[in-house]
Amino acid sequence: MPHPNAIGRVLSRRAALLAALIVAAVALIAAADRGEAQGTGGGGVTPPPPVGNNPCLTEARERLLCPDLRIAAPSDLYIDTAVRPGKRLLRATNNIRSRGLGPAELRGIRIGPGTMRANQGIYKRGGGRIVIRTQARIDFYPIPGQYRYWKYRDAAAFEIWALNAEGEPAERVRVGPKLHYCLRDLTHTRPGGRSPASPVYPACSQVPSRRRVVLGTSVGWSDIYPASYHQNWVNVSGLRGCYAFFHVVDPKNHIRESNERNNRSHIFVRLPSGRRVASC
Repeated sequence: MPHPNAIGRVLSRRAALLAALIVAAVALIAAADRGEAQGTGGGGVTPPPPVGNNPCLTEARERLLCPDLRIAAPSDLYIDTAVRPGKRLLRATNNIRSRGLGPAELRGIRIGPGTMRANQGIYKRGGGRIVIRTQARIDFYPIPGQYRYWKYRDAAAFEIWALNAEGEPAERVRVGPKLHYCLRDLTHTRPGGRSPASPVYPACSQVPSRRRVVLGTSVGWSDIYPASYHQNWVNVSGLRGCYAFFHVVDPKNHIRESNERNNRSHIFVRLPSGRRVASC
């Protein structure tokens, strides 16, 4: 039988390891909340959902008007040192574009205080729609000076990537805090035969008692947030050199699309100046 002192030492080491893991987890969560979380290389890129879970990638797509979300490259860049003194925040305008055959639509159903689960509505070519259960969530999200809005969580992500020797993005090193978007018809960026001339999906509801909401962006329309908007930044404090700056739409692939591989756009940026460059 092991000596009691030996057993005590093993238990103490295990307790210390558990405590260290808890501290590390808390620190990581806090860093993510600050927009300073460190990346994990290519593992930060979420793969498309299995084909069987996406009717827009099967033969069923012939009967459907599937959405296709894309996102413009970051624009209107500037460094902000006022919002968080002592920190350098790289700000940028983001533009979520709807470019498929049908709208990107989420239908929220209340499941708790300030939270809804969201089903996706995909319209049929002959009329009507199918409804797909997703893992998406809609939160009653606060915006300073504007109260709260029912917004889609994980609609987009801002990422800074370090480059390899060939000048290609190799490791995600920073992420931004902005995750929540309305999904709405804000700007008519590509009019066309399948694009409604007037907005179909309005601004997000600010009514806290809502039990259901519908969010979406119609074909040919965009949901755009200016660089100065709340949380439209990545904390780039301490970074020096040339990096890739990504905007990613629907990074967790909750919304089923006809193309799941065109959800990322990037530019190259020189830090700490925040100046856009053609290449590195």
